[in-house]
Amino acid sequence: MNENEYRKAHIFVQDIYAGLLEENDKGYSFTYDRDYLDSSDPLPVSLTLPLRQETYQSEFFFPFFDGLIPEGWLLNLVSDNWKIDPRDRFGLLLVACRDCIGDVEVKAV
Repeated sequence: MNENEYRKAHIFVQDIYAGLLEENDKGYSFTYDRDYLDSSDPLPVSLTLPLRQETYQSEFFFPFFDGLIPEGWLLNLVSDNWKIDPRDRFGLLLVACRDCIGDVEVKAV
C-alpha cells in the first residue's frame, strides 16, 4: 500500500473532534488533536487510550475501535450491504460507526 491508499478517520467524543485514526505502513496510529487536549475538560476516547500528546502506534487494530464494530448477524448485514470483507476492520469501522451508541463517533476523512 502506498501512502495515498491509507485510510483515515476523524474521531469525535461527545460531538467534539478529538483526534485522528490512521492506517500506515506500521499498522495503525491514533493521535489526539492538540486543540482538544488543550480544551477545558477533554475526555479520553477510551480508558485504553488515555489523553496524551504522543501518537499511539499499534501493529494491530486498536481493541477499543475494534470493539465498536457490530458483531454476529449485524456484522454480516453490514459486510454484505457495503461489500466489505469482515476482516477489514478499518473499513467496517468507517461504515458502521458513523453514529455509534455512546460518546464516540467515527467519520471518514
